Amino acid sequence: MSIGTVYLIPTVLHEDAPNVIPAYVTDAVKACGVFFVENERTARRYLKSIWREMVIDDYQWFTIHKAEEQVKDKFRILLKEGKTIGIISEAGCPGIADPGQVLVETAQQVHAHVVPMVGPSSILLALMASGMNGQRFQFTGYLPIQPNERRVAITDLEAESQQKGTTQVFIETPYRNNQLIKDIVAVCRPQTRLCVAVDITAPTERISTRTIADWKKENVDIHKRPAIFLMLAGRS
Repeated sequence: MSIGTVYLIPTVLHEDAPNVIPAYVTDAVKACGVFFVENERTARRYLKSIWREMVIDDYQWFTIHKAEEQVKDKFRILLKEGKTIGIISEAGCPGIADPGQVLVETAQQVHAHVVPMVGPSSILLALMASGMNGQRFQFTGYLPIQPNERRVAITDLEAESQQKGTTQVFIETPYRNNQLIKDIVAVCRPQTRLCVAVDITAPTERISTRTIADWKKENVDIHKRPAIFLMLAGRS
């Protein structure tokens, strides 16, 4: 039996933005018999929203975050049985800042056919709208939680951006957004540019790029709103 196929199925970044998913994603969903998802409840609701006739109980479901090694082993077995499998992140594109990456790695190891599908990525959408360097950029993920360590990390990112002309991209847990902005404004140079992208693809979306000097003049409050941050320091 031939090795199965893996579809990397994108999902929405925001529940109020259903029209960002291409129609051909539904065809991929229909081809799958098994789903590995980050959150089963929200994944089921999402799939029903793009294919109302779907009978949820006709499919096998596995949660990526539960007993990772056992999940990887089951994933590998199903692929070797020739199953067509869909991987779904909690938001955006599987494998990008997402635990689904470990399954994609497994799929590549057994030489499965991996099919990435077009969908919203907050990293790329924010970069596109930021006006910053799209030729050289780096995604760092989450910065340290401890304030002193976080400020050191911000300073290091700014220094690397200045040296290499690299756009630095990073994220934060939504309830720490405001503190992160305060730290960035406190330690970065006035001419460094910061883009704050909030609620991407939602009706409340706001993507703004300002210098640090300009951000200091604003009272920014994005507490508990999904956001992504980009920084670009001027070359010396």
